[in-house]
Amino acid sequence: MQHAIVLANGEIQDADELRERLAGVSSGALVLAANGGSRHVQALGLTPDLVIGDLDSISPALREQFEAQGVAMRQAPVRKDETDLELALLHAAAQGAEQIVVVGALGGRLDMTLANILLMTHPALGDTHIELWTGSQTAWLIRPPGADVHGQPGDTLSLVPLAGDAIGVTTHGLEYPLADDVLVFGPARGVSNVITEPGARVELREGLLLAIHTTGRA
Repeated sequence: MQHAIVLANGEIQDADELRERLAGVSSGALVLAANGGSRHVQALGLTPDLVIGDLDSISPALREQFEAQGVAMRQAPVRKDETDLELALLHAAAQGAEQIVVVGALGGRLDMTLANILLMTHPALGDTHIELWTGSQTAWLIRPPGADVHGQPGDTLSLVPLAGDAIGVTTHGLEYPLADDVLVFGPARGVSNVITEPGARVELREGLLLAIHTTGRA
């Protein structure tokens, strides 16, 4: 299964922990830097296969370093409909990536943070499993019929409905159970649940859930 790592131009929290986590998935992975996300390569110990975007946020020194390393660069127009991260995700999917880890998607501008999260719902990425990593936290989408949750007892799991109400939500192995319930779009009812046993699972009949896993109690 093809994996990809995408570096976005947001904030990096706990680079050492992220670097350790990425070491587990970087072997053989396609590494893409979305424009200014290239500034994170040194802290994360990565060399991108491709830098993509309008390339307006790359310093001359870093560009020179990439050229010396033979890193490919694909420049897009500054005036475009897609963000640089969107271009990187679409490129990774077009290259056959079935699982994509994104770091640097959060922080900084609120509008970009929200847009980056919602990119996981992009129609062209429906068959791609995308995870947003920040420190020890992981966010991903749960679609019908549901998914297993990989975590340890005591970890925090939040379930936030996207694109309307999440219908027919049933949980297994969580402290606050749901049984064929509706998580209404807007209220924060699904936030800060706790995993009580390995092999937790969330079932979903209709809608989309943003799942956010945090190691330990948040």
